[in-house]
Formats: sequence, C-alpha cells, structure tokens
Amino acid sequence: MNKTALFDEHQNLGAKMIDFGGWQMPVQYSSIIEEHKAVRNKAGLFDVSHMGEILITGKNSLSLVQRLMTNDVSKLTKGEVIYTPMCYEDGGIVDDLLVYRTEVDEYLLVVNASNTTKDLRWVKKNAELFEEVEVQDKSDYYSLIALQGPISREIIQPLVEKDISDLKYYNFLESEIAGVKAIVSRTGYTGELGYEIYLEDDDAVTVWNALMEEGSDKGLKPAGLGARDTLRLEKALCLYGNDIDETTNPLEAGLSWTVKFDKDDFNGKSELEKIKENGVQRKLVGFIMKERGIPRHGYDIKIDNEVVGEVTSGSYSPTLDENIGLAYIDKDKALEDTELDICIRKREVKAKIIETPFI
Repeated sequence: MNKTALFDEHQNLGAKMIDFGGWQMPVQYSSIIEEHKAVRNKAGLFDVSHMGEILITGKNSLSLVQRLMTNDVSKLTKGEVIYTPMCYEDGGIVDDLLVYRTEVDEYLLVVNASNTTKDLRWVKKNAELFEEVEVQDKSDYYSLIALQGPISREIIQPLVEKDISDLKYYNFLESEIAGVKAIVSRTGYTGELGYEIYLEDDDAVTVWNALMEEGSDKGLKPAGLGARDTLRLEKALCLYGNDIDETTNPLEAGLSWTVKFDKDDFNGKSELEKIKENGVQRKLVGFIMKERGIPRHGYDIKIDNEVVGEVTSGSYSPTLDENIGLAYIDKDKALEDTELDICIRKREVKAKIIETPFI
C-alpha cells in the first residue's frame, strides 16, 4: 500500500489510518466533528498527497486539454486554475479535476487519487491525435498539503516569501514557503478560505511541521479524510465515485456551468448537446433528514411507495446538527420541499429536499 511523505507525522500525531484508494491515509486524529469545526471556525491542515498530477506540455498542449475538458481552458492565463469535468464520448464523467496553467504551453492536471491510472490512460489516448505534445505522470513528484479555514491566511503568510494577501480564488503563485520552493494555490475542497501547497516529497515534512508550529497557538488542528468529506458535503461539492462517475453526466449533476458548448469540439459535446435539448432524466439534489437515521450511498429513495432515486452521499452535518445527503431523483420529483422516504435497511425514514449548498 502507498504511503505519503507525511506518513510518519500522521502516526506521531496519533492518526487513525485507513486504506483509501490504495493509500494509507489519516481518516481522523481526534474526532471528525472536532476537526470539522476547527476548519469552519479556525483552520485545519490536510495531507492530500494521494491526489494525482498529470503534466501536459508542448505546442499543442492547449488543443489537447480543450479536447479533454468540458470547461473552457483557453481563458486561463499563467497563474490561474479552473475546475472542470473530463468526459468520455458518451458524456459520462471520467473525472472532475483542476487544471493549472503553469506556463504558456504547460498545464498541470490535478486528478482524484483513485482515478490517476485511468485518467492518465485516457489523456494519453487523446494525446495520440496531436503532434508536439507530451504527457507525464508527476504524481510521485508532488506532495500536496491543504490548509483550510477562516484564519488560514494568518497562519500561512508568515511562512511564504511572497505577499499572498491579494491572491484571488482559483489563482496560484510560485514562492518559497518555510524556505522551500512550492506552488501556493488559493483553492480547496471545504468551502472555506484556504490554500493548497504543491511541493517536492522531500520538502513535505518541513512545510507540514512549519505550518503546525505557526498555527499551534491559533487553533490549527490536523484534519483527516473524515472531516474533509463532511466539509465538502455541507457545501454540496461532488465526490467522484459517489455523486459522479462514468454513469453520470455534468448536466444532471448540477455542473452545467462547467460545460461550455460555445467552444470547439470536446469529448462528449454532441451527446451532452442532445441531453441538454431533451432535458435530463434525473437531478442531483440535497435533502435533510426529518427523522432519525443517517443516509448512506446506495440507499433507495421512495415517494408514495415508488422508487424515484437513490442516495449518493450522506452524513451527519456538524455545523447544522442534522443528517444531510445528496441524491439523484427523477427530474419531475426533484422539487424543493418534496417529502422523501429514505430506505434505511428495512425501514423508511422521512426526509425533505432542500436548497444546496446546505450552509
């Protein structure tokens, strides 16, 4: 099983480790709720080095990336980031990812850990259509640390050589942090102010410990994958493998804003145009439980004893002190305030569709 460069630090902090996509990762240190609240109120530090990185370079790098992505990457200038799905020809989602424009003819794709091998294969297959383009798997080169929370800037700025006070959301810069070279990106998966730091594996421990020390008297806590999941769910951010996958398309997943039909051809464009014209058959919606019970991925959802969808993600929300979830529901039933029955084991538990994000 793979280990990140920070594995020993997690063990020293007493983390509970789990297998996550073939990686030994911390699911929690103290408690998921405590870590969740630290990120919402102060700050949390995450090791997300299991994420994959694919570098595309060369004269036709933009043409390749434009073919791969549904969003319009041509709008990026150096130092900017864009969120986008990457689709198959049938409109199914290969992955959802971030694209960084690191140079004029250079793009860094940051992909979900469990999809790295599949994504790399798909990118290379499409690269065969272009000359003067190179695809490299850089996943073993980078460690990735995420500092998230309302006081994250206060913690990170003293360690960063450059001024990041004006660094905008979905922008990044290259700078030294704690004396080592890194990419500091104003991005995250929690819905809070935050930064993601890309650096060489050998430098990961130095930066992690520097951030922990800087935040030690400010309320910073190490946070695991458990809190990362509850944080993203409260903001209704999709998780690949739960809310989106190759059997779902961006339009039904509420990601239509990432599909730019006015740009040149891209994988899945014609199928997605048909879906847009005919209308989606189901929609991803948020719901809140009205009775006791935690909804889990795969649970059936009924209205008037008829199955109309299934849960994709569900958890206790520490911020709301309620149980919440996401689900695909038949489009004619996917209306706000609609009452639902969530089939939890052998009983039906009441829930209601509400507007997202939850907070």
